[in-house]
Amino acid sequence: MAASIMSNVFFTKFPKRTCTRKTLAGIRKLSAGNSYINTQPKCLQTKSGQLCRSNHLVRCSGIYNHRNQFSTETAQSEDYHSIISDREKSSGPGTKNEFQAETRMLLDIVAKSLYSEREVFIRELISNANDGLERLRYQLVTGIIGADTGAPLEIHMAVDKERKMLTIQDTGIGMTKEEMIENLGTIAKSGSKGFLKELQDKDVAAATSIIGQFGVGFYSAFMVADKVDVYSLSHKAGSRGFLWTSDGCGTYEIAEAEGVQRGTKIVVHLKSDALEFADDEKVNNIIKKYSNFVGAPIFFNGRRANQMEALWMTDAKNVTDSMHEDFYRFISKAYDRPRYWLHYKADAPVNIRSVFYVPESKPTTFDMSREGQTGISLYSRKVLIKDQTDQILPKWMRFIKGVVDSEDIPLNLSRELLQNSALISKLRIVLSNRLMRFFQEQAKKDPAKYQLFFKDFGLFFREGIIMTGDQGEKEDIAKLLRFESSAKPAGEMVSLEDYGSRMTAGQRDIFYLSAPSRELAETSPYYEAVRTKDIEVLYCYEPYDELVLMQLRQFDKKNVTSVEKQMVDEKEDNTATSDDVDSLPKTDADSLCKWMKTTLGNKAKDVKITRRLSNHPCVVTVAEMGAARHFVRTAFQGIPEDQRYSILQPTLEINPSHPLIKKICTMRTSDANLATLVTEQLFDNAMVAAGLIEDPRVMVKRLNEVLTLALEKH
Repeated sequence: MAASIMSNVFFTKFPKRTCTRKTLAGIRKLSAGNSYINTQPKCLQTKSGQLCRSNHLVRCSGIYNHRNQFSTETAQSEDYHSIISDREKSSGPGTKNEFQAETRMLLDIVAKSLYSEREVFIRELISNANDGLERLRYQLVTGIIGADTGAPLEIHMAVDKERKMLTIQDTGIGMTKEEMIENLGTIAKSGSKGFLKELQDKDVAAATSIIGQFGVGFYSAFMVADKVDVYSLSHKAGSRGFLWTSDGCGTYEIAEAEGVQRGTKIVVHLKSDALEFADDEKVNNIIKKYSNFVGAPIFFNGRRANQMEALWMTDAKNVTDSMHEDFYRFISKAYDRPRYWLHYKADAPVNIRSVFYVPESKPTTFDMSREGQTGISLYSRKVLIKDQTDQILPKWMRFIKGVVDSEDIPLNLSRELLQNSALISKLRIVLSNRLMRFFQEQAKKDPAKYQLFFKDFGLFFREGIIMTGDQGEKEDIAKLLRFESSAKPAGEMVSLEDYGSRMTAGQRDIFYLSAPSRELAETSPYYEAVRTKDIEVLYCYEPYDELVLMQLRQFDKKNVTSVEKQMVDEKEDNTATSDDVDSLPKTDADSLCKWMKTTLGNKAKDVKITRRLSNHPCVVTVAEMGAARHFVRTAFQGIPEDQRYSILQPTLEINPSHPLIKKICTMRTSDANLATLVTEQLFDNAMVAAGLIEDPRVMVKRLNEVLTLALEKH
């Protein structure tokens, strides 16, 4: 029978040992017609005649069952791999020890209040396991120890719902009894920290591979554990295995153990309120969330859990477009493609490894909200520190998705709160400046593509200018703005830098005009007032564009000025002269101004003559037109009409050469009623053109009266 059994035995891939096998125990799984056969500890002879005296998981294509019937069930797929077994056990009396007084106090803090989420204990234990692997790898590479003939450097995890256990095991450097007392018996005494210091003193680059602080991260397990068992066997020749166990209540016990593999195995006995951490799907999701990019392979319940490569740590020239697309979809949980991406690395002034993406799809209303979460995840040496952090990039850059990894970022004990505000501020400045420079590069490289991007995401740039208080930062963001210009055809956008390059000698202002469309802008009385001066004007079609430029105030040492404000500030000879045959005589013009001021009452602060208009009968000017328009849109509701005009204090400027103005001058004596109605209508028309009347329906009644009186003559 043995011969027929062995003729069908074949083994999966496993560490190089005296017989080719994969050592596992306690597995009772059936999956899709495949079965694992957990043999008893007896000799099994392979085809090569080698003997193996230990618990084996044998993958069989055919084997006799207990009734001596031939079974055709096959084992699980070949990618199954685990080293976790129940072979370890105490082999001698233990010694009981007490934690130091401050250790007991800190242990209580760690277990109860240091971490905001209990699930991070898995991240901490994985980080510690990875540290053990990196320390062993360093000693192998540097020749401190000889060639490794043991298991490959891996991390294995498993859960057992029935026994309420979570297990994590590594094949790393392991610990002696003394090291267990030193590293586990004293909280915040970190073997990793000491190792890091040793490497940094020697200026060894491998120092950056160490992630955690074992003394603190390890104790996070007590947030969910009634008891924690730690089995460890040091890599040192002749070492013996030991078992460290504690319930986290002030004492721990150490005993010699047998069946321990090289490295460290931690068994977490879960509390009754933490059984969720014995759930396969829950733990697998936590591994992928926090430790998906850890360099060492992580196997959970025999399956590889961390498949994704840390793209940001890869040389940019080795990353393909398809790799970027896949990685973007993974981190953003989106289905579109990135329209832009930036792979950025720096070593000074801050160590940075990062990758950023701009989504192809337009932002939604939820994305626009400042209450929405950011898309940047913060890592430290490929371990997630904080998901969707809002401290690395300015709030207005929340549309950007990506990853930032920096070994320089100081973290508190729980890895969750950033401590050094000066360093974080420096990181924020470096990254935001690089991203703004990147967008400028893209605008020059492909203006048409950038224009589409600005159409979709330009609102975020405008927000950045309004929300930041630093003038230099405002001007940096302003380089990314785009507007239509009176100097360019409709549809062609220009930047403030483009405008500045075309300014005439002596011009100190960048002029803009707010209007709902280009047609209304070009037929505006305000544009008419400056058109003869051959001045380029930027058109602001959105109300918030004007607000943004008001907040900007200056760009490249040039004033950013609205055309309306220029009209108010500019000194004009507004006296009527008798030389202009098409204009009202000076005496009539002055008299008309007084009459119109009396007719309008408190609505107009003043009425005066202007020579800047040719096609329009009148125009309204206000000291701060943009601010006035914003006030009308946001705060005018509920304010009585007479109070509105007293707040705005508009000045009506009339064109003495316009037929309507001349007609009113003669009609005020022949038909005072109609002249009054027309004057009021002209004033309201000018207020509408200025954007200072919230609802133009208020003048419909008067407009009908004017039409009725006008038609009575015919």
